Amino acid sequence: MSANETGERCDWTVTGMDCASCATKITTALNRLPGVQDVQVGVMTERLTVSLDASRTSRDTVEATVKKLGFGIAPKGSPVALKKAFVLPGAESAAADDHAGHDHAGHAGHDHGATKVAATAAKQDPGHGGPGHTHATDPKDRDKRWYQTAKGKLVIGTGLLLAAAWTVKLFGPESIAYYAFFAACLIGVAPVAVRAFAALRAGIPFTIEALMTIAAIGALFIGAAEEAALVVFLFAVGEVLEGVAADRARASIRALADLVPKTAILEEGGTTREVDAATLQIGQRVLVRPGDRIPADGEIAEGTSGIDESPVTGESMPKTKRPGDAVFAGSINTEAALRITVTKAAEDNTISRIIALVEEAETARAPTERFIDRFSRIYMPAIVGLAVLVAIIPPLTMGADWNTWIYRALALLLIGCPCALVISVPASIASALSSGAKRGILMKGGAVIEAAARTTRVAFDKTGTLTVGRPAVTDVIPLGATEAELLAVAAGIETGSSHPLAEAILRRADEAKVTPLPATGAKALIGKGVEATVGGAPAWVASPRYAAEMQALDGLGIRRAAAMEEDGKTVVVVFRERLALGMIAMRDEPRADAIEGVRQLKAMGVTSVMLTGDNARTGAAIAGLMGMEHRAELMPEAKVTEIKAMVASGGVIMVGDGINDAPALAAASVGVAMGSGTDVALETAAAALLRNRVTDVAAMVRLARAAMGNIRQNVTISLGLKAVFLVTTVLGVTGLWIAILADTGATVLVTLNALRLLRFNPEREG
Repeated sequence: MSANETGERCDWTVTGMDCASCATKITTALNRLPGVQDVQVGVMTERLTVSLDASRTSRDTVEATVKKLGFGIAPKGSPVALKKAFVLPGAESAAADDHAGHDHAGHAGHDHGATKVAATAAKQDPGHGGPGHTHATDPKDRDKRWYQTAKGKLVIGTGLLLAAAWTVKLFGPESIAYYAFFAACLIGVAPVAVRAFAALRAGIPFTIEALMTIAAIGALFIGAAEEAALVVFLFAVGEVLEGVAADRARASIRALADLVPKTAILEEGGTTREVDAATLQIGQRVLVRPGDRIPADGEIAEGTSGIDESPVTGESMPKTKRPGDAVFAGSINTEAALRITVTKAAEDNTISRIIALVEEAETARAPTERFIDRFSRIYMPAIVGLAVLVAIIPPLTMGADWNTWIYRALALLLIGCPCALVISVPASIASALSSGAKRGILMKGGAVIEAAARTTRVAFDKTGTLTVGRPAVTDVIPLGATEAELLAVAAGIETGSSHPLAEAILRRADEAKVTPLPATGAKALIGKGVEATVGGAPAWVASPRYAAEMQALDGLGIRRAAAMEEDGKTVVVVFRERLALGMIAMRDEPRADAIEGVRQLKAMGVTSVMLTGDNARTGAAIAGLMGMEHRAELMPEAKVTEIKAMVASGGVIMVGDGINDAPALAAASVGVAMGSGTDVALETAAAALLRNRVTDVAAMVRLARAAMGNIRQNVTISLGLKAVFLVTTVLGVTGLWIAILADTGATVLVTLNALRLLRFNPEREG
């Protein structure tokens, strides 16, 4: 917990939520308490966070308020919460939870503490105004199948009573059958009525529980006991179905936390021992055997092996890692034993950061979602008002039968519940976030997804994004010496330099098995090159212009250098007094996947533009290779100006390395950081691509567009079904049990449709 200006930040694990509007009840009830502010409820994370002034409202009061609404609650990190939580190393995997008889395997929030648990999350609605289903969770129901819980037993009992009543109706007196149906209805609706009353006391009158209670009791008063009992039974069954669907969404990301092993082999003082991986500290060394998962983010100290990073980044091909290379927690060591130095504590490793990022996404609601939220707040009272009019106007104005129109009004109340509508957006967002996370594509919420789906232009930083990020020698042209002699002199002069061009020359000499000549007195010539004494005589590695000034390069050499520079290469001349030994050309080469990534974007109708601080010739050469527009010689502030201009004309995704390009990333409609889980990549940008591939930019846009298409389908399904059954209900074609089936069916349909995104492969074109 941390304090802020308005109070202490407090976190709880809340169980029993399985639909979008569950958060509404908690949010509304807690906002009525003095000293409670900034209430955030994550349905998929089962997380409650508030800013609390303990002098006005205690933590116990908050917990009591939530419990009265029928939810389970425990402080995050407590034994109860731990039992429900997604675990990091050292904690047991949580068993299946019921969520009031719903066979949920839901788990709870994420804590940034080495010994605390980390939750996975999927984007869900933090508080729709429409009604929803409150699902009480009895702690005694934990670790049981749905049919073993109190709610499950109620469903089974009500179903048996209903079946018995139908048996009596077939073979016994009608009056006895009526009382059997009456009893089945009362038994089934009693807990629903209790929850409806609790919500009413909390200031939430428009809930599906309230509508169910009114409809069931109203049906009993007009003599429709059979239908009332059937409706109550179907409602309970519907809750089970919704809970199962919601748990499937939770499970899609919950697996992330299981990637990190629970234990690690710690090396200390020449001995090894098994420890809780969550307790590993920075600087400690662990042994990772072939086939084991790496227990912490770290750096290889000893050993060379293939590392399978697919569980973390989705990268299918193992990478060979050597001493000094970074590795992720959750990756699999495939070949040889490694000794790894821990560089990040459990709460800060890549998996934990991904989990935390997805948690943050719950508060970044899409504009479409916010619109539906506002709509649902108006829609529900309007439906109640319409039902009242349907009940009284025909009997009063046309002499119609009161029982008939009251019955239709009760059915209208049930069909009018907007649960399917309010869950249509967050369910799709949750699935899209999960699908992306499995492939190393991280987006911070629905707002990012919606903006990415609308974008038709992508701006790329050049160095480190479109290019490898370090120059490589492309040409060695001997003039007055052999290639080996040329490289020996050049490497001797550049030995000890950390300049990128010097490092490229030294790498080339090493690859050619050339030993640098001893050099002394090396000094930089600002803007020109480097001078040193090699073999007892002065020698230079300098620009073609300076070589010409020193009369070491003739007109033919100058023209050859200019031709290479036209290709976007940087050229240096290695020379002695008035004698050019040769020329070396270097270029920061395009990434292997950059050209393909730009091609995929173009095929999707997305224009690509490169922003670079390099000179115009280099920028034009690289952009020409990739078939994209470019803007060259841009200082960081000029990049921001360019991005703002693009945003003004329709929005833009900016892709950079997440460090040098932070201002431009912030200015874009969507800032995307390329990088393998760096702190900056996960914290400063709106999205991050862990696999560091340009093709994943196209995959992200493809996924965002698929998510928005899925949302449109869900909204159409929910509103379409409502429209059809509202009309048929008023006309008397459909009754109470069809109404509750339509409500539950629509909710299940949109949830299952959203879950299709879990199988969507954004890397596949078409």
